[in-house]
Amino acid sequence: MAKFTPLLALFLLFGCRSSGALPGATPLRSVDDFELERYLGLWYEIAKYPVSFEDGLVGVTAEYSLREDGDVRVQNGGFEGSFDGEASEATAKAWVPDSERPAELKVQFFWPFSAKYWVVALDPEYQWAIVGEPARKYLWILSRTPQLDEETYDALLVRIREELGYDTERLELMPQQAE
Repeated sequence: MAKFTPLLALFLLFGCRSSGALPGATPLRSVDDFELERYLGLWYEIAKYPVSFEDGLVGVTAEYSLREDGDVRVQNGGFEGSFDGEASEATAKAWVPDSERPAELKVQFFWPFSAKYWVVALDPEYQWAIVGEPARKYLWILSRTPQLDEETYDALLVRIREELGYDTERLELMPQQAE
């Protein structure tokens, strides 16, 4: 349970590894049509840029729900070492700072530190999402199911590299249990 929180503090303070932007990449944009209510629910992490607070974790998920104050509750979880390992969890809040850009959220695991959480590509049916931030220091591929079919995943890699300007060589797959 403790793995997410202390290392996440360092991540938020100092950022993670160097930028993952390809040379000549254009400024990153969030998606235009974003409905927070449709985004809520459980997402499985399919792949990510390495981040220290997830080292050794498998089966990482994020669940988003509305809080009474209108912000979003973020519940991250995973297992240390194997699916039988100790559960590791962290809870945060997220919010939309600018209603004109609803896909550009801020996430805060503890005050006063927050990080940008931009949905930069999204399936029209909200079955997969690509999340990053303007400097391209981090990247996540999320899915409503524990696995993406190979054709969809390969198409997302092309999109991530060619349209979003990320270096796909840095992506690491996240082990997930089959449904």
